[in-house]
Parts: sequence; structure tokens; C-alpha cells
Amino acid sequence: MRTDEVYIKTDAGRDEIDTRARRLSPALRSMLLVVDGRRDVGQLRELATGLHAPHDALAQLAGLGLIVPQSHALSSAAAPPALSDMAGRYRLLSGLMSEAVRQHLGLRGYFMQLKIERCADTDELSALLPELRAAIARAKGVPSASQWEQGIRAALA
Repeated sequence: MRTDEVYIKTDAGRDEIDTRARRLSPALRSMLLVVDGRRDVGQLRELATGLHAPHDALAQLAGLGLIVPQSHALSSAAAPPALSDMAGRYRLLSGLMSEAVRQHLGLRGYFMQLKIERCADTDELSALLPELRAAIARAKGVPSASQWEQGIRAALA
């Protein structure tokens, strides 16, 4: 993969986000969530570090047919309609927060997950970040919570 290449999700990748049919590891699923057609491979690899994804996460996702280079997708088929920036940010943030609940809190995070699902926009989700960070800190320790928060902030940048 060239570091200046930009990847997008395939129909199978979008379906995986909705259905979780392939049961991807939390780190690999988080990487799938941040592939947005705007960040290049270099930027995605930086995010992978904060998300604890394997060094070959993008190659794994491409191998599963969940992501493809944007240039390849545009030449082989019509591009799907792009989500608005706010809708994309909402979907990314809610996905990453939900994934953190499952990965770090398990069943103890049930009520936090309900709060996430009730949020209607990115502002409401952002308001929940400190509460989720505190819950992760209680469950996994302050260093893990800090590292998770850095990964979230980097993904939203």
C-alpha cells in the first residue's frame, strides 16, 4: 500500500459495520470505522497506533474485501453518495464509542451504550466522552483511558 493512497469502504465494509457478521476484532473494526475516503494510508496508520490495531490492519481489511483504494472504486463502479461531514463524524464517533464500551466495559457498559444510542448528534456524543473516559479508567486504568481518548481525538481530527 502506498502511503498517499486513499481507501474507502466497499458495500461489504458498510454492511460489516451494520451487521458485525465477520466478528472482526475490536481494533480491526475500529480501523474499518475510520476509513472514510479522506485520510490517506499514512494518516490511517498513525490512527492505528492509537487504536491498538495491528500494523497490517489495512491490508487485512483490503484482503477481506471491506476496503478498496478510492481510485479503484471510482473506476470500477459509480461512487456511493457521500455522507455529509456531520453525519460521517456522528457515525464514526458513535461507532468508536460503542466499540469502546464493548471492548473495555462489557456488560457493565450497558447503560453507557444506551446513552450513546440516544444521542442525536455529535455534540451530544462529545458531551458523553468524559463519562465514557472515566468508566474506561475505572475498568482498565487511567493510562488505557488516556490512550483511548487520544485515539478518538485523532480519529476526529
